Amino acid sequence: MVVNKNIINKDYISFLNNIKQRIIDAQYTALRSVNKELINLYWEIGKGIVEKQKELNWGKSVVENLSKDLQNSFPGIKGFSTPNLWYMRQFYEIYKNNVKLQPLVGEISWAKNVVIFSKCKDNLERTFYIKITSKYGWTKNLLINQIENKAYEWFLLNQTNFDKVVPDKYKNQAKLAVKDEYTFDFLELDNEHSEKVLENSLIKNIKEFLNEMGGYFCFISSQYRLEIDNEEYFIDLVLYHRQLKCLMAIELKIGKFKPEYAGKMQFYLSALDNLVKLKDENPSIGIIICKEKNRTTVDYALKDVSKPIGVSTYKITSNLPKNLIKYLPSRKEIERRVFKV
Repeated sequence: MVVNKNIINKDYISFLNNIKQRIIDAQYTALRSVNKELINLYWEIGKGIVEKQKELNWGKSVVENLSKDLQNSFPGIKGFSTPNLWYMRQFYEIYKNNVKLQPLVGEISWAKNVVIFSKCKDNLERTFYIKITSKYGWTKNLLINQIENKAYEWFLLNQTNFDKVVPDKYKNQAKLAVKDEYTFDFLELDNEHSEKVLENSLIKNIKEFLNEMGGYFCFISSQYRLEIDNEEYFIDLVLYHRQLKCLMAIELKIGKFKPEYAGKMQFYLSALDNLVKLKDENPSIGIIICKEKNRTTVDYALKDVSKPIGVSTYKITSNLPKNLIKYLPSRKEIERRVFKV
């Protein structure tokens, strides 16, 4: 076929790109439709197993028999193994009385659903991970990593001013980018260490550090230099967040949080936005990481700050501290936040 070069212009390119996008959208819609049908099928199978076991007093062996018969009847179709049938049963049992969750499960793949309902403690936590996974397209491995790193708990606990200063379109993603507490158990540090030693240790273990930060961070520089009115200023660490498309300024403090840290960070963020940020990037975000903090003090310090700042702590341990449990919001407040995600 001879291509008429005269039609290869901006209008044609725009027309072609529009058709490509429609094809992609149609493919995505078809995949979502297939996924929802598969989830519905697994729901019905799980429901059937539960009801027949209850009605006819069938024991556990019926699941194994059912698996063998289904695999013999549909040899080219995966998903009917004995463990997967048990997952279908568990899937139905967990969600059968939850009318809010039932419409959401079809938004993500079966493999991700299994991870969520088998690893999460309650339905509010499951709702959180289903909505976030669907909204931000988390892979199965990233989802597992977020659950193991207690993203749900830190999302509820974290102290930022993002509700007031970050645009709604990426507010929740920004909250997920800042943990209330970071675990630096990959560092070999004494209890008494300087901020410089902490910074250097994090840089030496940069891969582990970026993983702990959340997976979407890229390292830009340590002791990032800013020159303002012939004065030099240095930010401890500057990272870049790929999803948020913004610079992340990090200040490390080995002591307790002080209110003046927020003012200094606001200064750094204003300078980064004016001098460093590219036109297509979002406003910079600051994270102050301290050894400890008084939560009331942090709330007051961030109350009237106009730049997006989060205040976190760090520990060389991997468990959610018991003393933080009392700061978790009420169940009603948790439900409000989770369904607002």
